[in-house]
Amino acid sequence: MFIFLMRLWKRFKHYLRVQSERLFPAKLIQPDRKKESSKPQAISLSVIIPALNEERQISSVIAFALKDKLTKEVIVVDDSSIDRTAELAKQSGARVIRSSMLGKGASMHDGLMVAQHEYILYLDGDLKDLNENLVAAMLEPLQKDRADFVKAKFGRGGGRVTELTAKPMLKVFFPELAHINQPLGGIIAAKASLLKNLHFENGYGVDIGLLLGAFQKGARIAEVDIGSLEHESQPLHDLTYMANEVARVIHFYSKEAGRLHVEQISEMYEMQRQASASFDFIISRQKNRDKVLLLDMDGTITPNRFVVDLAKFTNTHETLNALLDNPQDDSGTRSQKIAEIFKFTHRNQFEKVAMGLPIRPGVIELVNEMKRQGFMVGIVSDSYFIAAEIMRRRIFADFAIAHVLHFQNDICTGQLRINSDFLPDGSSDRLLACKSHVANRFLTKKSKPSFKEVWAIGDNLNDLHMLKLVDKAFVIDPKSPQLTQIKGITSIDSFQELLAITP
Repeated sequence: MFIFLMRLWKRFKHYLRVQSERLFPAKLIQPDRKKESSKPQAISLSVIIPALNEERQISSVIAFALKDKLTKEVIVVDDSSIDRTAELAKQSGARVIRSSMLGKGASMHDGLMVAQHEYILYLDGDLKDLNENLVAAMLEPLQKDRADFVKAKFGRGGGRVTELTAKPMLKVFFPELAHINQPLGGIIAAKASLLKNLHFENGYGVDIGLLLGAFQKGARIAEVDIGSLEHESQPLHDLTYMANEVARVIHFYSKEAGRLHVEQISEMYEMQRQASASFDFIISRQKNRDKVLLLDMDGTITPNRFVVDLAKFTNTHETLNALLDNPQDDSGTRSQKIAEIFKFTHRNQFEKVAMGLPIRPGVIELVNEMKRQGFMVGIVSDSYFIAAEIMRRRIFADFAIAHVLHFQNDICTGQLRINSDFLPDGSSDRLLACKSHVANRFLTKKSKPSFKEVWAIGDNLNDLHMLKLVDKAFVIDPKSPQLTQIKGITSIDSFQELLAITP
């Protein structure tokens, strides 16, 4: 009883602390805004580029920065490169200094200490295809006094560490910053007076550390879309170290803010599982493949339907049948009501049912052959990600996209989150959820990298819009004659038949 009361007291103190921070955030010292002109402030900008062995791109990044009229100096902080980075940087018109010690954070801080101007813009030394308006766009929120700390947003989402470590942890520990698209991005603009009051981490955690430090100082944080952007990719062993560093820094700031609790660690892992159900995570594993095969799960890969088998396993099949037979509910409402049937069901029961679903003959052989032909192969399911992910692993596919059931301490809460990849861009209306929007993520040329060919296989009317959209469509064991009457959709009797006609 005593332990329970202590836990309750800690959670109550955490609640009071969070509410206090929201109502009375730490104030950043600001000039008297009443005396300021509404006109944009004049800007003299120092561009700082921390660099280590960046001879391939450093000259073009410097030329890009100097081209903008706001830039008064470019400082390259060389991390003791063993290539021609320092030499080329000097030739390109930058002021070059050597970092005081190894690590991006030290380089960023060293550059700040020698910068001669109040406005600072950090760029990475390996950037390509920069938007010509990047400098002006990043400085505009500062110039118009709408923000104190500006992060760049580029592309649809981040890499693996961003999607699986940084974003899930921010959602749990700092939900006020959960909307930040690129929390680990190195393109940052701020005033030197703010930056000099922040702590610069030594390693990969420096960018997230500056974001959290600025937040705790009460700074107004903005994000600016700078379009698409190319970065040199990190080796896999570096990604592991990066993830550890990012997690360490977020935990540190969470502890400092009184937000680090055992319950939140469990919630963080749940967020990480959910993040792997997204297109943004999938695209980071593309590995130069430019073709995709999308497989429906229920009725296609397996002749069974997961929720039906789960309801039988949990003795809730009569309740489920009543919902399935009710034509008055829209699909979104019905999906939520079905999810609520499984409230208080342990994760293990979901996993056991998913492991027991039968797989049609020839599925695994088709997946392997398509992968040999340069396809990414994935499952797109209206069912739950916890089941689709297990099925993905059983058939050796590359990814799974499905709706997400929420678990707390491995117990289902009955809350269903419609995967945003099933919705049109910018929409939150679950009535618009459709697999065709997932297919369109792969088909659109706006996606970086883009895909040149998309195939899909389904079995029911909920697959129809997806099948009509893709380059090659197949239907197996069709549940409606309408599926076999549409031009461009090929009916197959088995996966072996499809295997025989693959390129």
